[in-house]
Amino acid sequence: MEVLDLPAEDAEEEGANVDLDSTRTKGAVIKTSTRQTYFLPVIPFLAPDSLKPGELMGVNKDSFLILDKLPNEYDARVKAMQLDTRPTENYSDIGGLEKQIEELVEAVVLSMTCKEKFTALGIQAPKGVLLYGPPGTGKTLLARACAAQTNSTFLRLAGPQLVQMFIGDGAKIVRDAFALAKEKAPTIIFIDELDAIGTKRFNSEKAEDIKVIAATNRVDVLDPALLRSGRFDRKIEFPAPNEEARARILQIHARKMNVSDDVNFEEIARCTDDFNGAQCKAVCVEAGMIALRRNASIITHEDFIEAVYEVLARKKSKLDHYV
Repeated sequence: MEVLDLPAEDAEEEGANVDLDSTRTKGAVIKTSTRQTYFLPVIPFLAPDSLKPGELMGVNKDSFLILDKLPNEYDARVKAMQLDTRPTENYSDIGGLEKQIEELVEAVVLSMTCKEKFTALGIQAPKGVLLYGPPGTGKTLLARACAAQTNSTFLRLAGPQLVQMFIGDGAKIVRDAFALAKEKAPTIIFIDELDAIGTKRFNSEKAEDIKVIAATNRVDVLDPALLRSGRFDRKIEFPAPNEEARARILQIHARKMNVSDDVNFEEIARCTDDFNGAQCKAVCVEAGMIALRRNASIITHEDFIEAVYEVLARKKSKLDHYV
């Protein structure tokens, strides 16, 4: 919104009809939520001097006449991305990523919880961290675990949704996200699928109690300017889990299940070649459903093996769909 001075109109003859708009000396240019621009006269009971560029205004839905000022709030789309409750994930919920956990703790957790150590050593903490690797390898889960350990608000921005739903407004939403992060600090901003919204103009927040963690499945398509130091000082690879990591992931997701003593997770892991962490979790869920279908109270090794084939069939079907 921007306030403009209106030129004075010539005086009307006595007894003639008076155009109310001609008596107003101030007007405003506003942009609606649908990105349409209107030039409107300011009605008399709203003092033009109280209006400032960029403020939110309430207008009549039919005539679009300005009725009142609205309190300054962040974009509602950003508020919708804020989690109501702080994450509760633990590092013990993550299998096969010991090296990645160590690197992320150094880059994010220590810089937020032990600032004095960085000051004493005279080193600058990383401003942003980029997680890259195939889908389903635990990038989001580990970011949430960092937020839980630092008692931080977790603010997630999803790249594809921003591009598809709010095209042209991405920069504003990112600015509002950082403003909201400052209000809710300490905050971890998690930008998922950065490749969808990657831009040279993106900069990590300098505040010590705000950290940016971004994730991408396609590091090869990112703008090189994003990869330089100063935006993302630490880059951590999340590879597909090996056999040992898959066995650990299966054990983590099965630890609260009523599992038979004869279940061999190492053998199941050997059957899940090319599975990511999310698909290993799906195997455990499917094994429970198979036991439920046969009205059993214990999940057996055979249930897990059958579950592997079920998930493998879905995986193959999904690949065939995109051929």
